[in-house]
Amino acid sequence: MTIPTREQLAESQMIQQTVEYWFADHEHVRSPLPFYIHVEVKENAVAAFHDWMGKLNAKANEEINEEIAHEKFEELLFQKAAELVKTDDEVLTIRFPFLPRCGDSIDGKGAEGREGENVIRSRQLIKEGKDEFLQVEVENKASGKRWDTRFELP
Repeated sequence: MTIPTREQLAESQMIQQTVEYWFADHEHVRSPLPFYIHVEVKENAVAAFHDWMGKLNAKANEEINEEIAHEKFEELLFQKAAELVKTDDEVLTIRFPFLPRCGDSIDGKGAEGREGENVIRSRQLIKEGKDEFLQVEVENKASGKRWDTRFELP
């Protein structure tokens, strides 16, 4: 199989669909990729994907199917995005696109001091041995009081 050029890859249906999906918000997931990196991250991910394809041996090249190629491109897209963003919080969003973000509202579930609407003000990654936790600082909108919580990451 002949490896397509970078330009051909960039225009391929798989690349176009993947980029269009991750660059836009959807009902169940918001784009984790900030607008300011869209052009560069696509270029970098296509280049990395092209390089990856060029390093495959003949047997591996025969075994690559659309699903494997798509997963690899997504992996490279997220890897390259993490290299381009400006803040640690943006890296967290890229690593964990389905988790709550700064500015998101959460319900205090009636817990004392947390009743009603609460807003995530900051978050950070905490490592304890092999385990990772997301620690978030949350502000109660009614009282202005802040509280912390953390949960284990997948």
